[in-house]
Amino acid sequence: MEKRKTKKEIVRMLLNADLAEKDEEELLDLLIDQPISIDVDKQEEAKMTRGDRVADKISEVAGSWTFIILFILFLIGWIILNAFVLTKENSLDPYPFILLNLVLSCLASLQAPIIMMSQNRQAEKDSLRNQNDYRTDLKSELILEELHDQMNDIAKKQKMIIKLLKENGDIDE
Repeated sequence: MEKRKTKKEIVRMLLNADLAEKDEEELLDLLIDQPISIDVDKQEEAKMTRGDRVADKISEVAGSWTFIILFILFLIGWIILNAFVLTKENSLDPYPFILLNLVLSCLASLQAPIIMMSQNRQAEKDSLRNQNDYRTDLKSELILEELHDQMNDIAKKQKMIIKLLKENGDIDE
């Protein structure tokens, strides 16, 4: 009869990764003995700085259709005002709209790194979420394996009981 693998052997087989012995043992203990689910959003929110919150808010606003539409309207308004409404002498920014180009360049140079900071933080959060999902799935697999073994034991014992009852004549075949 084939020897059943222990939980630790199953975890080692499933991980199949190059982990330091200490890290592997900690992971095994964590998976087998402790609840492992975490709320990634709460964990990330707890360590966010004021700058992180501002970057997320700016990214949320700058990445919305409202911002895009309002910004297009601003650009069209700027061009109409400076090209057609105001005279060349009174125009704030006559054609070729050098001031507008400067404003757009400054906006882009500030907005891009802020959005990248927010995206990097989101990527970290996604990575934590993926790790949490993997651990949860692994623990569920271990629990199912254990339940499967217990069900097999119950089935074997039940067959033995039925066999003994038949031998004693307590039940008919």
